[in-house]
Amino acid sequence: MNMNAIAMIPARFAATRFPAKLMQDLGGKPVILRTYEATKATDLFSEVYVVTDHLGIFDLIVNSGGKAIMSTQDYECGSDRIAAAATPIEADIIVNVQGDEPFIEVNSLQALLAVFKADTAHKISLASLMYPISDLQEIQNPNAVKVVVNFQNHALYFSRAPIPFPRDLSGLQYFRHKGVYAFRKAALLAFPKMQMGPLEKAEKIEAIRYLEHGHQIKMVLTSEAGIGIDVPEDLEKARAEWKLN
Repeated sequence: MNMNAIAMIPARFAATRFPAKLMQDLGGKPVILRTYEATKATDLFSEVYVVTDHLGIFDLIVNSGGKAIMSTQDYECGSDRIAAAATPIEADIIVNVQGDEPFIEVNSLQALLAVFKADTAHKISLASLMYPISDLQEIQNPNAVKVVVNFQNHALYFSRAPIPFPRDLSGLQYFRHKGVYAFRKAALLAFPKMQMGPLEKAEKIEAIRYLEHGHQIKMVLTSEAGIGIDVPEDLEKARAEWKLN
């Protein structure tokens, strides 16, 4: 199956917990540029774009030889932002890579794209990543989104709460959602038109909107947790990791 896949990196300058994190230095370059370069270096995509609301990020990417798209308005979430940017672009699959994921690795992205190559019936709207966790503090942390799946690794639900409830811990495995999404273009463009439901409103997790509207989300198991930069402590971890590479 020939499949045209592109990557889009939503890069909103203001962040709730860590303002301007995308422009922080990581080994001599801003975080967002490191993420762009890492995504480009996978050689999995026909094009890679940064989609931003900030002129400084736009100029940084363009002046570094990359491709950037300036958002025309404010959006509630990254999927809304990239849906608007992707509308005129020809693509079968669009992968949303978070701008604060400079350590994104090729094997996980390959596994996401393989989902759609195998799904010849077009039953799966989007795919995303999960990895096993066991630390109780992480399981209980509301900033760590957990996911439960069926026997086919289709998502049943995402939550900031510890799911499933640990009534009996024997043999129980928890999975944390890693916010990298691969969409069929039609499913991505449908997202802003779908009404936000009560579960998404409660959890503030955009993937729930697809579940509430009956779409299938295939979860791909990865062993790579990576380092997402949400708070200043994460940036220090990323800098230490960068020195080791």
